[in-house]
Amino acid sequence: MKGLAADFLQVYHTSDGRTKRESGSLLLRRPGKARWNYFSPERKIFVSDGKNIFFHVSGEKYATRSRVKQSIDPQIPFLFLLGRGNIRRDFSSIEVMSDERPIESGNVVLRLIPKRAPQDFKQILAEVSPRRFSVNRLVIIERSGARMDFYLSNIRENHIAADSEFTFTPPAGVLIRQAQ
Repeated sequence: MKGLAADFLQVYHTSDGRTKRESGSLLLRRPGKARWNYFSPERKIFVSDGKNIFFHVSGEKYATRSRVKQSIDPQIPFLFLLGRGNIRRDFSSIEVMSDERPIESGNVVLRLIPKRAPQDFKQILAEVSPRRFSVNRLVIIERSGARMDFYLSNIRENHIAADSEFTFTPPAGVLIRQAQ
């Protein structure tokens, strides 16, 4: 797959039982490019040009920039959908889960245990359709017990977005700061 376009719903379940929902649209393109446009509940943008990640919340004075290699952002595992990294090299274990129900009948949920992961990540679950070979949901489980479920819909595989989609141009008056 060379690219992907989809709508997403991101549901974050905190370890203390709270839930936060966000939604928007997603573009992915080889090698390692991503654009997340969040529309609800607030407008924000996450852009990876393959080397740097830019993040900005609408109305704020600053956007942040960080290197992809140094990022702990939860959107980064999606780059595996486009072949960034090596699944056999980067994960110590990949297994079919029996205790996590798929959202779509006939799908399979895989548990991927990363060999090296940001300190907060424990494991990744990927729900795949054996018929279409597509990922419908990606779940990031943190060491704290919190989890982020990303549900994909309106998936358009091999959608090749223009290079300009992966370039961050800050709005007027917004400054870019290097993330700590």
